[in-house]
Amino acid sequence: MLVSPKARGRVWLRSADPTAKPRILTNSLSEPDDVASLVAGVKLARHIAEQPVLADIIVKELKPGPDASADADLEADMRRRLMLIYHPVGTCRMSDTADDAVVDSRLRVHGLERLRVVDASIMPLIPGGNTHAPTVMIAERGADLLLGRAP
Repeated sequence: MLVSPKARGRVWLRSADPTAKPRILTNSLSEPDDVASLVAGVKLARHIAEQPVLADIIVKELKPGPDASADADLEADMRRRLMLIYHPVGTCRMSDTADDAVVDSRLRVHGLERLRVVDASIMPLIPGGNTHAPTVMIAERGADLLLGRAP
């Protein structure tokens, strides 16, 4: 699993129809450094599995399997089996001045009244740990802003 990918995706609306699903382009594995990190991770996992304490109890490697040994084989396997898990973030940039920002520093959506974004989508980067605690902090800040308790 790649916790801090360099690749950046994009989310945008298909139409003005609020029931239409958004278009999502993840750009997963588009950055060579991301691919190299994942290949290195597979090699490290294999090295750990070869240690005596584990080697005696491991029956066989399931994925990608022992036939995938070259970096190109490992990369090809990753590209076939890639899936997104956990908590993507960062689809609603926050800025008071940037033209491409979605929300301001008070979490208000630019160009709309009485609408705020109060979730992980305002995070610029994926946190190194679970997104739950930072999302709760954003929600607490949003609640304070709505109740007029924040400066």
